[in-house]
Amino acid sequence: MSKTSKIEFVCTDCGMNHPRWQGQCRCGAWNTLAEMKIPTGKGNSASKSRTTSAGYAGSAGGGSKKIHQVETTEAEKQLTGIGELDRVLCGGVTTGSVNIISGDPGAGKTTLLSDLVARMSQNTSSLYCTAEESLSQFKNRVHRLKLDYNQDNLYLLSETSVEAIIEELDVNKIKFAVIDSIQAVVTENANGSPGSPSQVKSAAQSLTQYCKQNNVTMFIIAHVNKNNEIAGPQTLVHIVDALLHIDTNDGQIRTLRANKNRFGDIDTVGIFKMCERGMLSVDNPSEIFLSGSTTESPGSAITCIRKGNRNLLLEIQCLTTETEAEFPQRVCVGLNMNRIKMLTGILRKHTKTKIFHDTFFNIVGGLKIDESETCIDLALVTALLSSLNDFVVPRTTCIMGELSLNGDVRPIDSGVPRVKEAAQHGFTEIFVPYRNYHKSMEGLGAKVTPVKTIHELIELIR
Repeated sequence: MSKTSKIEFVCTDCGMNHPRWQGQCRCGAWNTLAEMKIPTGKGNSASKSRTTSAGYAGSAGGGSKKIHQVETTEAEKQLTGIGELDRVLCGGVTTGSVNIISGDPGAGKTTLLSDLVARMSQNTSSLYCTAEESLSQFKNRVHRLKLDYNQDNLYLLSETSVEAIIEELDVNKIKFAVIDSIQAVVTENANGSPGSPSQVKSAAQSLTQYCKQNNVTMFIIAHVNKNNEIAGPQTLVHIVDALLHIDTNDGQIRTLRANKNRFGDIDTVGIFKMCERGMLSVDNPSEIFLSGSTTESPGSAITCIRKGNRNLLLEIQCLTTETEAEFPQRVCVGLNMNRIKMLTGILRKHTKTKIFHDTFFNIVGGLKIDESETCIDLALVTALLSSLNDFVVPRTTCIMGELSLNGDVRPIDSGVPRVKEAAQHGFTEIFVPYRNYHKSMEGLGAKVTPVKTIHELIELIR
C-alpha cells in the first residue's frame, strides 16, 4: 500500500465510511462494507491539492466565510437542441454540472448521448470517452444515425483510467464530456475491480471535482441492477448534480425523467421515440397515444393522464369475448391487474353487471400506466361496458375520474389543466368528477359534464 494513502471500508448501501471492516454497517445492512483506498495528502503537491479540496465540488478550503463574502455566479443554461432533454433539464444543460443518465440495457442511453455530444461539438470542444466499445464502433453509430458534428471539436477516447481521462480533458481543453460508463472505469485512489462500490465512488468523486474546478459539463452513463436502480453505492447519487433515468415502455416509446436536479424541478417528463435515426423528441405525445382511427367501434375510451407536469391524452381499449374455458381470462397490457380486478368488482356490486367473459385491456402506443394514476378508472369502466354491451363512445368524448369502492367518483389532481389539454385537442364533451368542476372550464369550446357516481356516468354515456 502507498505511504500516501490509507484503507477505509465504505458501505455499498448508505456510503458511510468505517476505519475497519465489520459485519454490520450503522445503517443496519450486513456484509456491505467494501475496501477503499483513500489518499492522505502526505506526498507530492498533487496529492495535497486533492485533500485540501472540500466536498465533492472540489472547492478550496480556507475556513468559513460570512455570507456576504461569498462570490455567487448564476448557473448558465445552454440549450442542447434536443427538445425533450431540454424540457427535463428545465431549460437546457447547466454549464459545469455533472449528470448521470441510467436505464435498462437497450433503453437508448448511448444513442441519446451520442446525439448530444455531436450537437455540443458545434459550439465547444467535446469528448466522448467509451470504455465499453471501440472508437470505430462509435464512429459507425454516428454515421448510421447521420449526426451533424464538428470534426475539429469532437474528440473520441477509448480509456478506462480516470487519471488518463482527466489528463485528456486538461490537454485538449474539453468543456463537454461523456463517460460511458462509470462502472467500466477505474482509478488509482481505490482498490477493487471496475464496477465495485469503492471504484465507482472514487471515480465519480475525482471526475466531479475536476469538472467543478474547471467548469466542464459532463454526462456519465450508469448501469442499473435487476431492481432498475443504479448499480453501485448510494453515494453516487449524492455526488452528481442531476440524475436522469430512461424508462423503456413496450414498443418504441422512451420516457426520460429526472429523479434529482439541483438546477430545476423533477416534475417534468420527456417523451422520446426510438427509431432508425436514434432517439427523437416527441413534441406532442398525445398523437402517439391516440390510435388516430376514424371509425368508431365499441370498447374504446379516451382519458387524460398526468406524467410529471405534462398532460397526455391516451386511448384505452377493451375487448370482451365469450369464454371457452372454465374460468374467464383477465389480460391487460400497460395496466395494473389489481386495479382491473377492483374495478370489475365495483361494477358487479353497484351495477349488477355480470362479466363472464374473457376480458382484454390495452393502452394504445405502448405506454405503461403507474398504479398511482387513478384518473383512468372511469375510462376503464366505460371501455369495459362499451365492449360488453356493444355501444360506441364517441371519439370526441374524454372521460377522467377516480372510482371509489362505494361507487362514488372521487376528484383528481390538476383537473383544470387536464380539461384544457383535452379541449385543445378538439374534444367536444368531457366528463370530470363533480368536485373538480370549475367555472374556468366553461368557454373552452367543450361541454364539461360533472359526474358524482358510477350510475350517473352509465346513464350519460349511453
